[in-house]
Amino acid sequence: MELINGNHPLVKLAELIDWSVFEREWAPLFPSGRGRPATPSRLVAGLLYLQHTFACSDEALIWTWLENPYWQHFCGGIYFQHEPPIDPSSLSRWRKRIGEAGVEWLLTVTIEPARKAKVIKAASVEKVVVDTTVMEKAIAYPTDSRLLERGRQHLVKLADRLGIKLRQNYNRQAPRLAGQVGRYAHAKQYKRMRATLKKLRTLLGRVWRDIDRQRSTVASEQAAQVESILARVRRLLEQKPKDKNKLYSLHAPEVECVAKGKARQPYEFGVKVTVATTHREGLVVGMRSLPGNPFDGHTLAEALEQVEILTEQKPKTVFVDKGYQGAEVPGVKVWRSGLRRGVTRRLKQDIKRRSAIEPMIGHMKNEGLPRRNWLRGSLGDALHAVLCGAGHNLRMILRKLQLLRAQILALLEILSAFPATSKNQPASVGFAT
Repeated sequence: MELINGNHPLVKLAELIDWSVFEREWAPLFPSGRGRPATPSRLVAGLLYLQHTFACSDEALIWTWLENPYWQHFCGGIYFQHEPPIDPSSLSRWRKRIGEAGVEWLLTVTIEPARKAKVIKAASVEKVVVDTTVMEKAIAYPTDSRLLERGRQHLVKLADRLGIKLRQNYNRQAPRLAGQVGRYAHAKQYKRMRATLKKLRTLLGRVWRDIDRQRSTVASEQAAQVESILARVRRLLEQKPKDKNKLYSLHAPEVECVAKGKARQPYEFGVKVTVATTHREGLVVGMRSLPGNPFDGHTLAEALEQVEILTEQKPKTVFVDKGYQGAEVPGVKVWRSGLRRGVTRRLKQDIKRRSAIEPMIGHMKNEGLPRRNWLRGSLGDALHAVLCGAGHNLRMILRKLQLLRAQILALLEILSAFPATSKNQPASVGFAT
């Protein structure tokens, strides 16, 4: 492709990545030899890399790829193309097909280019830092009035779709009550607010019982869908304010409420994610979703196991915060922050550097896509977490390649400023100290 500069960071990065891994590891996912051939694995891997490196949606990714020759070269293009390579919906089907194990190869392949680009050293994996964060789901803030109203809307749409005739759908009364709840809460009239919520819950229960009585008339192929919606609304009706496993979203029932102790944001709604980075450089060597909101200390062994699988090297030392109290892993030395006695000065500096993972997580959320996950279900949480780690690694490699290119250009500019020497006299360049 003659449109591109061979010294561009994306061109150099494409040369560092071993693309044959995806052709070898993803080939068993397409066992059938009939029909249209599958999309080239390098194209899909390159698109997923670019999406999480530059924080694009599926649609924006395809149309930016169409305009950017460097993106096309990164994905294996030889000639500049004027038509989209795939439909954006194909990325969703690819993610489901390759699964979490297939996506982990995308994170694994970014570690070796980081070594080649001298972002990390060969011994960097021996010391890692492990921490947890929350990857929020794409849901609205869950209030009782909104959840009850959304549950009623889901049931009314379900009845219309199945041809079920309701005694009353409360399309005019229920939205007015839901809005009134917010006004009473703003005015601190909590007695009236609770009474309105109780009435809104009663209306939802009436619609739910009306559909439940007529569910026997539904066709068998639609029975599973009806059962799923009715089960979620019933869970919403029966849950109490102090329950642990509450329903926070009807379209994403896997969402959990996680409290991380932040003053500005006491509660986050999504899934807990464990992040493992190298101690000095901050390269992601492990990232995995943790459904069920487990205790941090119980997740350390699983996080280190993933690091060993991805890097083919077991860490010797791991640095964690105080949330991992009591966590121990056989064969690995665990150091927690806050230790003062019995440690050397060098070890105290290493323990202090544990906090470097916090800005790394912040960079991931601000420059990547972990701040809001749009993928569906628990599988979407697992895939999104690993892909965000791969995108963070590629951004680090690109910054290193950009810095190297800038240094070379600056050196050439300095050399070009000296006058040309004669052929017989050798050039001598001195630098001031």
